[in-house]
Amino acid sequence: MIGRALLAAACLLAAQAANAGAIDKLRQFLESTRTVRADFAQTVVARNGRQGQASSGAMMFSRPGKFRWQIDKPYSQLLVGDGERVWIHDPDLRQVTVRKAGAALGGTPAALLAGDSAIEKSFTLSEAGEREGLEWVEAIPKAQDSGFEKVRLGFAGSELRAMELFDSLGQKTSLVFSHLERNPRLAPSLFRFTPPANTDVIGD
Repeated sequence: MIGRALLAAACLLAAQAANAGAIDKLRQFLESTRTVRADFAQTVVARNGRQGQASSGAMMFSRPGKFRWQIDKPYSQLLVGDGERVWIHDPDLRQVTVRKAGAALGGTPAALLAGDSAIEKSFTLSEAGEREGLEWVEAIPKAQDSGFEKVRLGFAGSELRAMELFDSLGQKTSLVFSHLERNPRLAPSLFRFTPPANTDVIGD
């Protein structure tokens, strides 16, 4: 009986140690990564299970606080965070929305990736197990007005491969990253934005 109990305890500790690695991987990823460039494929599933239109593009970030999120297909949209403001450009509507970075980021996924390393100031982290060959971390924003209920990040080894965003409307956005480069040289101009001529600017 004692031997079985010790074996069960050892298995439990081993499982806990394996699970604990996922949060550690997120921390190590953020602590060792200043810039990132990657392609992404995005799908959205509504609360009723209906899948929306898939999209794809490229994302970059330069920590702390700067990011560029470019959707190329099926329509064009650009999000740029310059450290002070977040710009959202919709070329088809000829419209730009701008918000102060603090209000726009808060506990959002952009803050999780592009913010500083002290992520537990803004998020509560927990292990989310293994699925689809990835180890998952769940991050719940502490801010009430982040617009997201939770975010999950999937790691293969030390590499970030996927992200899942669950919003307050019950919608799930899934992102799969490819060709991810850590700490590439990124031109500062990538994180600056000037509204084009003949474009409506809304916000701060």
